[in-house]
Amino acid sequence: MKSVRTEYLRPAAAEDVPALLALRAEAEGWLRTKGTDQWSDPETGERAISKWRASIDEGRAWVVVGEHDQVLATVSRGPVDRDFWRDADRPEAALYLYKLIVAREASGRQLGTRLVDWMSRLAALEGRTWVRIDTWRTNVGLHAYYERLGFQHVRTEAPPHRRSGWLAQRRAGELALPDDLLPVGSHVGAATLEEVPHQRAGADVTGDSTSGNDTTQHETG
Repeated sequence: MKSVRTEYLRPAAAEDVPALLALRAEAEGWLRTKGTDQWSDPETGERAISKWRASIDEGRAWVVVGEHDQVLATVSRGPVDRDFWRDADRPEAALYLYKLIVAREASGRQLGTRLVDWMSRLAALEGRTWVRIDTWRTNVGLHAYYERLGFQHVRTEAPPHRRSGWLAQRRAGELALPDDLLPVGSHVGAATLEEVPHQRAGADVTGDSTSGNDTTQHETG
């Protein structure tokens, strides 16, 4: 008999910051065991905390929690990164996905795939055409993971001050697991997709990007 899943998605809150930092630290260690130099410059201290809090305050960060309210995964959206995406790419036509992290204890639940599907649904709701990512240029395993999820490689950019730059996109509204969608909720109850915070197309194509390099680990098993 198939077990009933209890995890659900909700907006991140200020009290989630320690758990988010722990997820990041765990991801750094796990990536090192995979032979990649991604996130070889750990984010710690006040800089990391301030970035998480800014994402939370702006309604750009989400967490997946389990039956004991433990944080199992996170994903954020952010502004277009102008080191990578050009005017000719129509930046306003896309939702930009960052900071996708899944706890090792949740490996095998396909939370990474389901979070990408969540962002795809949100992008479609906002009238966008694409979900876009940038990943570490040398992390070929991660490139293959996203390609299996339907992302198409656009090009690779290599600005000298960045290690990310492998660019890919997937059509908004496309779902890899249409029969296994993450339920959306909050501390006060469930919500429909239309009730969650979202933006009009074009609302995140200005401002400084502080989230680059942060599309990250994929789950195994």
